[in-house]
Amino acid sequence: MNEVDVSVIIPCRDERGAIASVLQGVPDGYEVIVVDNGSTDGTADVAAAHGARVITEQRPGYGSAVHAGVLAARRPIICTIDGDGSMSPNELPALVERLCAGIDLAVGRRRPTRPEAWPVHARAGSVATAWWLRRRYGLAVNDIGPMRAIERDRLLALGIEDRRSGYPVELLVRAARSGMRVSECPVTYTPRTAGRSKVSGSLAGSVRAGRDFLAALS
Repeated sequence: MNEVDVSVIIPCRDERGAIASVLQGVPDGYEVIVVDNGSTDGTADVAAAHGARVITEQRPGYGSAVHAGVLAARRPIICTIDGDGSMSPNELPALVERLCAGIDLAVGRRRPTRPEAWPVHARAGSVATAWWLRRRYGLAVNDIGPMRAIERDRLLALGIEDRRSGYPVELLVRAARSGMRVSECPVTYTPRTAGRSKVSGSLAGSVRAGRDFLAALS
């Protein structure tokens, strides 16, 4: 595998202030797909101006945006990362290297640089869900993060149905049930560079995501 094998999917909604810096950090040679999921601030225009291939997904939800990007991808390896600047695309190659070493799904374990990068109300749902995945399926995961790498065909074959915040949880559940080799890779997690998170930015957003997590575990 090399850089021409990778498509990076960046789901976005109102990330105009952050998306340019994210795109500038994507490794050379990666196909970049920004999925605009209902932005009203011109995110798509900024992304296109910085060389990204932009597609639109009208159905709201993180899972909807990621799935649309997967369908549009032209490369055999899929990577995902948020468009808010909280994680660096420069760390994606480390996840891709895990696939080269025989891992089926590489997921980023967030390492916050400051407490405000990952508020307690946002972290609680991920910690509890990861504990359940370890207990129920034996998956050695400690986080439910948005950075990951997987072969496109393997991802589509899992048949993930969640189109909201439960998408990454269902991905891990289905990966475990199918016997995939899953490996965590530490990634730096910083405060978003602009705007407010739709999930961790409020208690209500975190509660909604938590409900989606629980639904995906059932």
